[in-house]
Amino acid sequence: MKPLITGIHHITAIAGNSQANIDFYTGIIGLRLVKKTINFDAPGVYHFYFGDELGRPGTVFTTFPFTGARKGTKGAGEVTYTAFSIPSGSLNYWIERLKKYGIPVSDVLTRFGDQLIRFEDHDSMGIELVANDQDDRTGWSYGQVPIEHSIKGFYGATLNLRDKDLTEKLLTEHMDYRYIGEENGRFRYGTAGKPGDIVDIVIDKSGNRGSQSAGTVHHIAFRTENAASQLLVQEILMRNGYQVTEVKDRNYFTSIYFREPGGVLFEVATDEPGFTIDENEAHLGELIKLPEWAEPNRAKLEESLTPVKLNVDKYD
Repeated sequence: MKPLITGIHHITAIAGNSQANIDFYTGIIGLRLVKKTINFDAPGVYHFYFGDELGRPGTVFTTFPFTGARKGTKGAGEVTYTAFSIPSGSLNYWIERLKKYGIPVSDVLTRFGDQLIRFEDHDSMGIELVANDQDDRTGWSYGQVPIEHSIKGFYGATLNLRDKDLTEKLLTEHMDYRYIGEENGRFRYGTAGKPGDIVDIVIDKSGNRGSQSAGTVHHIAFRTENAASQLLVQEILMRNGYQVTEVKDRNYFTSIYFREPGGVLFEVATDEPGFTIDENEAHLGELIKLPEWAEPNRAKLEESLTPVKLNVDKYD
């Protein structure tokens, strides 16, 4: 049977200053700003989408920037590190680039046979770059990051939990994930076991809950092909006791949401229709795009949003 869930669709974080957010993810690490819109559930706040050339599922890191938001804290019940995939041999390039912009970087770490580095963005958002030769996706760059070193999309995500058993059951019995292995207290799961679908669980022995605000992940979204497969996922989850929302229209995909047993907010989002439905490929992310229901209030909404711009030329 064809799997209903095929990996990570996107990961969404809470941020602080909106311009600093764009500068970091486009200028420093070289993702494309593929969409500027609003938080559909809090229309006075931007929703930025960063990804590859087209914002393909599995590449898109999104943010809700709340100006003046305090910094959150990492803890149990959260995605604490978002891992991006880079080509083998690119770690030294990224170490030097990050240090150039004053970003502290960990020593080179080894995990399940791959080397990686760990650092934080301007809001203390946890990020990893994992060098590997299993990723056949094409990277993208504005030009300031050489394409041979550019980020290809997600590698995976780390769930920080008090216990793994019920979450493992959810992933492996109801979400098409399989157990891959354990290394140094880190439990790994994947759909095909390749970059873009990896989920790691680390047990937080302190048990302290994280505090969600700037620099923390709001939710992680998993991929499903279309509306029909999404309804099947919804049915399976509800039948097994999960409190799942109705289908929500997010313009570029539709979504359902629920809390996994450890407290992390999970989303299941469709691959269709994508980010080119209201902007062509060459001009993605240039204008503020609004859903139809928000268009009558465009003038008021734009007045409430701080103007932002791309500054990639400053980050050679």
